[in-house]
Amino acid sequence: MSRKVLLIVLYLYALIFSVLKTIRFPNDWSEAHWMLDYRFGFIKRGLAGEIFGWLFQKNEFSILILSAGILSLLYILIFKIAIKEIFKQENSFYRILFFLIFFLSQYIIFSAHLIGYMDHVVFLMTILVIYLIKKKKIFLSSIIVTISIFIHEISFFLMMPISCFALIITEIPSEKFSFKSVFSVNFLKSLSSFLVLPFLATISVSAYQEINGENYFSTIFNYLKQIPFISEKVADSVSSAYTKSFSYYFKEESGSFIQRLFISKGTILYGIPILFSLWMIFKEFKLKQNFQLFLLLAIVSFVPLLLHAVAYDTYRIWSFPFMILFLGFWILSSKFTIKKEEERKLSTLEIIFFIISFLLIALIPNNLFDNEVERFSFIARLIIIVPLFLILYFLKKPQSKMTEA
Repeated sequence: MSRKVLLIVLYLYALIFSVLKTIRFPNDWSEAHWMLDYRFGFIKRGLAGEIFGWLFQKNEFSILILSAGILSLLYILIFKIAIKEIFKQENSFYRILFFLIFFLSQYIIFSAHLIGYMDHVVFLMTILVIYLIKKKKIFLSSIIVTISIFIHEISFFLMMPISCFALIITEIPSEKFSFKSVFSVNFLKSLSSFLVLPFLATISVSAYQEINGENYFSTIFNYLKQIPFISEKVADSVSSAYTKSFSYYFKEESGSFIQRLFISKGTILYGIPILFSLWMIFKEFKLKQNFQLFLLLAIVSFVPLLLHAVAYDTYRIWSFPFMILFLGFWILSSKFTIKKEEERKLSTLEIIFFIISFLLIALIPNNLFDNEVERFSFIARLIIIVPLFLILYFLKKPQSKMTEA
């Protein structure tokens, strides 16, 4: 069997395993988001529901079809990107293990569990924005980011930082990168043209929310409560999420920020695999010679964790850096030309680091929403991961020694 086929099987197997752990129908929370629009006037997060209403009849079945289509498209795109990137350097175990950890990661697990959430739309649009930035279509990419802000304000934390990173990699020669180069006149012009519309959108949504947001609580609650597939409890929760100000959530949640970031279950279960992924990027692109660029990527990947200061869904937030690092890898790979080598081996410490990260994400169940639990017992998981190790064993042999199909 060829090395390319083995790699495809490895990642497809890992992806299916992760998805099957938690895949379900959209919950009331996600369905309520798709049911909301601008029928009562402007509200944050209303754009996606508005567009949805133009194209489809709003009911539970159409939400299911739309949610499944969005999630499937996201998986197809990330799988296509991963395969394209791994074929560039098939013998690099830094690259092989980076993508394996990603496909087993809590991001994939939670993306399946939270089918229908606007996060998926935001990341789909982020992939498009990065593609456009690579093509130097800066203004068009800025418009898409602006639209995404009106779909969900979480775009400010998930989309904007990694898009700015893509702009930096595109506009500034990587071998000359330093934090000082970000303040060059030419780059600041490009950055300003990219950020002005998204920043205006963010400020507008925030200001509107502070001034008028709570005026719509009763209207939204009564509308959602009368929808048969939305429970009263969820109607109340979603109405609060749409109408409470950002300053309110900051006052409520910021006190737990340090604990959630540094002294929580997520710090270990998510933090170790995230650090491993960062290390694989560091080694793959030989960023020791370009440490400031690596530091910038690390900062960008941890920006989503600032959401701990305004939101209480701790484990969902911890899953975001995996996707940001995946996009960061894609961005760097488009700029850095890595010479094909016979084989790039890991040190003993790196192998131990990988095994710990692998076991944390593959064997330990995550805390899910709505009192749900992951599928597969501990014994079943042990059996399921055996083929992954077998494929890795066969991949240890460099391409020239393997039998090509």
